[in-house]
Amino acid sequence: MTEHLTAKKVLVVGGGYAGVIAANRLRSRGDIDITLVNPRPEFVERLRLHQLAAGTGDAAIDFGTLLGDGIELVVDSAEHIDTAARTVRLASGASLAYDYLVYAVGSTGATPASVPGAAAFAFDVAELEPARRLRARLDRLPADAPVTVVGGGLTGVETAAELADQGRTVTLVCGRTLAPYLSEPGRRYVAGWLKRHRVTVIEGENVAEVRPDAVVLSGGGQRPSALTVWTAGFAVPGLAAASGLRTDEIGRLLTDETLTSVDDDRIVAAGDCAAPSGRALRMSGYAAGPLGARAADTVLSRIEGTEPAVIDLAFTGACLSLGRRAGIRQLGRKDDTMVDLYIGGRLGALIKELTCRFAVSKRIRLEARRPGAMIWPKGGPRDLRPAVRERSGQSS
Repeated sequence: MTEHLTAKKVLVVGGGYAGVIAANRLRSRGDIDITLVNPRPEFVERLRLHQLAAGTGDAAIDFGTLLGDGIELVVDSAEHIDTAARTVRLASGASLAYDYLVYAVGSTGATPASVPGAAAFAFDVAELEPARRLRARLDRLPADAPVTVVGGGLTGVETAAELADQGRTVTLVCGRTLAPYLSEPGRRYVAGWLKRHRVTVIEGENVAEVRPDAVVLSGGGQRPSALTVWTAGFAVPGLAAASGLRTDEIGRLLTDETLTSVDDDRIVAAGDCAAPSGRALRMSGYAAGPLGARAADTVLSRIEGTEPAVIDLAFTGACLSLGRRAGIRQLGRKDDTMVDLYIGGRLGALIKELTCRFAVSKRIRLEARRPGAMIWPKGGPRDLRPAVRERSGQSS
């Protein structure tokens, strides 16, 4: 009874890669009551949402198979954080108290209001429900109907490739350039695969308007489009800003290098929604896991009265799928810049698939079985990264 009365309440808001790892890792202490708040009872494998949309895979896993014993799952949405009272108001009207809060709300699609018709007619693949709606729309679409994918980043390339691999007629509108995050040899490999699969790639132009049956390009041209998928950019839920916490220009919580909010040392951020020192790391499944673990470690340090460690994450590159039979593993330096070396073809596809499995089985489930067991590459100097931070959106 004494242990229950003295237990610290830690509330994790958001059940993505970062939030689930943080919740599982917090179990390394037995005197913490852990509650995970998430809008749905399923964990979403965002690395597979393009597969879900194309009908080549699933992306939802029951939380019961991922969360360690003792973690309470509350299926609800957080609407406001009262930092003075240390409570979170939920959409249902309920309120949850906390001693520490892990802010792990992730990121969402960013369909721009400035592009006429985009919000009304374009689909996205950034979250589970939009991906399912896109899947349903594709099921009703004739196989030869023209499809436009907007955004030449890794998500756009994977989505376009997945649809083209099924024989769809696809146009990929890249903006400035195709797959800018990759090295030049990596971009050439991706461009070659897309060309062989009859994907029309448009570089140097943006989509200026989305219509029900067409897209209008910034250069004035128009292309038929029975379905338009928007993957250009990501946004962050507005919970932090709505709660009076300072954020960067797209809504990521401003923190120090230990991921602690600059406004409240009881709030620690993790994943895509964190902006340490105003210089967020690349939005990615790769970074989400270590950031979730580091956020949990920061909370544990504060409970123990010790100084939290700062972020120390080295990048190794990225990988993406090109349909179900090809892919690319782009190699990179620790500072998240790329080298002119990649692995393509079937081996590249295998590496991407193993990466997706690793994120769940070797990271999330490992932490559920053995809290504190997760390790990650270190030695990536923070001072070298600002220039490459915003080159791409979600990637593995």
